[in-house]
Amino acid sequence: MTKVRWSKMSLRIKFIFLIGIVVVISYGITFYRTSQFQNELVLSQAARQARMLHTQILMTRQWVADHNGLFFLRQAGVDVNPFLTEPEIIDAQGNRYVKRNPAMVTRELSAYAGKAGFCDYRVTTLKTINPANAPDPWEEKGLLLFEQGVEEVLEFAQKNNQRILRYMAPLPVEESCLECHAFQGYQLGDIRGGLSVTIPVDWAYASIARNNRMLLFIATITIFVVGLTIYLLIDLLVVRRLGILEKAMENYPAQKPAPAHLPEGSDEIGRLAGKFNDFCQRLDTSQTELERTRQQVFQSEKLAALGRLAAGVAHEVNNPLGGMLNCVKSMSENPDDQALHRRYLQLMDKGLKRIGTIVQQLLNFGRQEPLRYRLASIDELIKESFVLLEYGLKKIDLQLDLALPAPYPIEAAALQQIIVNITLNALQAMPEGGSFSVATRLQDEMAVLTFKDQGQGIAEENLPRIFDPFFTTKDVGEGTGLGLAVTYALVQRLDGSILVESSAGQGTAFIVRLPLNPKTDETTR
Repeated sequence: MTKVRWSKMSLRIKFIFLIGIVVVISYGITFYRTSQFQNELVLSQAARQARMLHTQILMTRQWVADHNGLFFLRQAGVDVNPFLTEPEIIDAQGNRYVKRNPAMVTRELSAYAGKAGFCDYRVTTLKTINPANAPDPWEEKGLLLFEQGVEEVLEFAQKNNQRILRYMAPLPVEESCLECHAFQGYQLGDIRGGLSVTIPVDWAYASIARNNRMLLFIATITIFVVGLTIYLLIDLLVVRRLGILEKAMENYPAQKPAPAHLPEGSDEIGRLAGKFNDFCQRLDTSQTELERTRQQVFQSEKLAALGRLAAGVAHEVNNPLGGMLNCVKSMSENPDDQALHRRYLQLMDKGLKRIGTIVQQLLNFGRQEPLRYRLASIDELIKESFVLLEYGLKKIDLQLDLALPAPYPIEAAALQQIIVNITLNALQAMPEGGSFSVATRLQDEMAVLTFKDQGQGIAEENLPRIFDPFFTTKDVGEGTGLGLAVTYALVQRLDGSILVESSAGQGTAFIVRLPLNPKTDETTR
């Protein structure tokens, strides 16, 4: 079903459909890869921001550690860190100062960044001193990976209806770290924890969505423009020109192709139009030669049939000639017998007229003329044809059932040749004699002629070929294989049809149907 629908589509629709698929797929892949690339680019920028922030925090922690911590004047909101061995110092004036180590500086700066909505970060470890530094499940998993040599962990997640980027890298033990963490058993270079950074990335996803919308809009506009351009180019350069060529082919041969009626150009379609023009010229030449050859074949077959008729008619001519010679001899022997003379002169006149009629029919049958329609009786033409075939019909039981005595506009010469060819074919099929019937009927404004013989019949495998030129089942010298071919061609020229019904050993029937209102406004064609 799909193949049938595809085959019925016009070339324009096929081109648009296939090119549309190619364009959509191409731009779809491009859009997908571009969207994916910009997605990766934006998220990589977010990851880079997290790494830069991580580095900045580490540098801040390193600065605090290199200066042995920071000391702030103790006041409201500046509390003592209970997890330090020396959380507080007093100067000579009695001022109290609390110490801030790198971990506490990190925590307090993170609180400020969190309030501003910028980011959130903290130090976490599997060996906690301060319970607030205990890792969550994701951080714990990362810390275990650090112990296996992983250098960083990164994850995009969602928290409180907000997309976030979580980043964590290990914190190795340095010289300045041992002052506070040596008692935990750490040595220089050990991984004592990790710095976890959390950054809101809604801005990144908003940028991705905005870029995707822009890409989709550009892709849609581009597909539309490209599709419209391709459609116009195909319609202008291919479809319209093929339409012109199609119209020229449809009008041929009624209208001969001319340069004004063919697509111009030296491209493939232009060359195709030129080849079509050359083909039409060769076809016209071949048609002329074919018509000339066909006329020659028709006439040759007519002359061959005439020769076969002449052999039989010679006997019919000899009979009256022999009688007339006897009359002349008797009249010579009895010059004074006037009654004998009158009786023999009448017989001689009748014999001469019969000979003249037979000769005239032979001349009419052998004449080569174009198709010429005139009013004639089909039944009378059949009877006249059987006069020519009278000698061959002596062993035949001829049965005539004729019902078309009225004159109709027909081509008498062509019809007579059809009758003679079919009858001769029947006579050859019944060399020992038999029954041969001819019937005529009027049916749907068509003359129906039926010829039936009781001959040898035609084998089933030969039926499709009996009208082929030079096909014959007769022995060499008994047939040319052109009689039925010429008969078929004549019936076609008369806009009729011929049907054969036969089987081996059961005889043959030819049914010829000819229109009685020929499609011509002239008397000749």
